[in-house]
Amino acid sequence: MVAASKLRRAQEKITSARPYAVQMQHVLAGLAGRVDESIHPLLAARETGPDSRTLIIVVTSDKGLCGSFNTNLNKAASQLAVKSSAPVVFGLVGRKGRDYFGRRGFKVEFEQVGIFQKLAFSNAQTIATLAMDAFTSGRADRVLLVYNEFKSVMSQKVVVDQLLPIARADMPGSEPLDDGQVEYLYEPSAQEIFNQLLPRYVEVQVYRALLDSNAAFYAAQMTAMDTATRNSADMIASLTLYMNKVRQAAITREIIEVVSGAQAL
Repeated sequence: MVAASKLRRAQEKITSARPYAVQMQHVLAGLAGRVDESIHPLLAARETGPDSRTLIIVVTSDKGLCGSFNTNLNKAASQLAVKSSAPVVFGLVGRKGRDYFGRRGFKVEFEQVGIFQKLAFSNAQTIATLAMDAFTSGRADRVLLVYNEFKSVMSQKVVVDQLLPIARADMPGSEPLDDGQVEYLYEPSAQEIFNQLLPRYVEVQVYRALLDSNAAFYAAQMTAMDTATRNSADMIASLTLYMNKVRQAAITREIIEVVSGAQAL
């Protein structure tokens, strides 16, 4: 019941934020697909190789009792690290991810714990700033975001998104225009607009992932607790039946002993 009440609030937040994040992605696709990537450091795609480094931000929960919610996330992130031919560092959001990767000796770039108790946009700004600093300084050549996307109460999907560099070719509407066509006019300049727009875009995408993960956690916790309640009820019924059988067998044995004693006398 506690998880269900918190799920309603978390679901309302992600329902309100998701259209804004999706629309911002479409707008950015139309802009970024028609400018040179050198206009802003967050657009610069770097070659992947044995010398490149990947930063994987894993968004887990701070608490358990949520079924396979954290297990699936940690497994997906671990497989990414194992399959990667380049060095991998982790940015860990949530206590469960920190404990999992910390025990296994993975290199950690940063960690954020306890933010889901009172989740705010400032938490996303902090994480986005750490990711952008790692990318622009060269400590990471690619930034991936791994989190659980809230589909429904019964369904949560592990998602791996490329956060940086901001992908352009894969976004809808990012095809280049024909020669002579003009779609956007920039005022005051494209450089100043991208300086304001791209960092905000990264912050919004991180915030969307946090809200998705928070709602998915409460859904998984509610489902896990409901399953545990049903299983405990079945176990209680089974043990009660077994107890009654043992009690009846003991009573029957005592009656037989009394009757046998009476007959012997």
